Amino acid sequence: MSTFGLININFYKVLSLFSIVRGYNIFILIIAQYMTAKYIFDPFQSWKTLFFDINFLFIVLATALSSSAGYIINNFFDSPKDKLNRPNKFFIENLISKKNQFLIYIILNFLALIIATQISSYSLIFFSIYILGIYFYSNFIKRSFWLSNFFLSILMIMPFLALSVYFKNFNYIIFCFASYLFFLIFSKDLIKDLGSLKGDIVYSYKTIPAVYDSRITKIIFSFLILIIFIPVYYLIIEDLGLMSYYFILCIPFFLSVLLLLWLYNKDEIYLIIHNLLKAWILIGILSISLLNFNY
Repeated sequence: MSTFGLININFYKVLSLFSIVRGYNIFILIIAQYMTAKYIFDPFQSWKTLFFDINFLFIVLATALSSSAGYIINNFFDSPKDKLNRPNKFFIENLISKKNQFLIYIILNFLALIIATQISSYSLIFFSIYILGIYFYSNFIKRSFWLSNFFLSILMIMPFLALSVYFKNFNYIIFCFASYLFFLIFSKDLIKDLGSLKGDIVYSYKTIPAVYDSRITKIIFSFLILIIFIPVYYLIIEDLGLMSYYFILCIPFFLSVLLLLWLYNKDEIYLIIHNLLKAWILIGILSISLLNFNY
């Protein structure tokens, strides 16, 4: 085989690994942790102080490594379903063998725990629970009725709860932020389940859409959006600076999402809504930099 051919194969394997570990999501997670640390948990510290905080860097690295491993093990167990629901994604992510995927999973978790030991024994316990939680979610809980959505939402906000403990800061505003993020992730995951209903039924995943139907799922989604409006309201009336505009815009955004959901009943629309919710989370992360700015 030519050198060019080997380079081409290796490129696709790197692309496959990037897709498996959700490199884009990990990058956003790292940015989110730094943004929330600077503007929410400890707004009076400088960027220089934060960047040179070794323990905080270790937390971010351990989170990135264990989350990447989590995406791998989730992909490992979801592979048959993805082959049916998303064949193109399945093809790309299976350029790396299952054996090698599992080996990378073990290595990433091992590195995460080694880094956690450098912080404290409590960090080691936290990340051990986090890693085990992801494994049990991927292998067992994900097939359980309604519990899968709830458990995933908890896992997704755990890295930020770790920051709250590290900075010893958990107040009313942080609770509102956490509640908003929890229900938004829950809603996003519910829409994702709607889009993968065919595979869930074939492989006996007892998701809410698989147990009920699309209409009941839409009603539950609509109810979750109404719950989201509660923390949104309390965050709007707080003096959050320019970030208040983000939460004000939440109202027309979520109403538009609901309108789109109820007008159509197609997998393509569910994918669009899922991507819109992901984009809205990203916009929210970036808008954190506007927090506490004066008008």
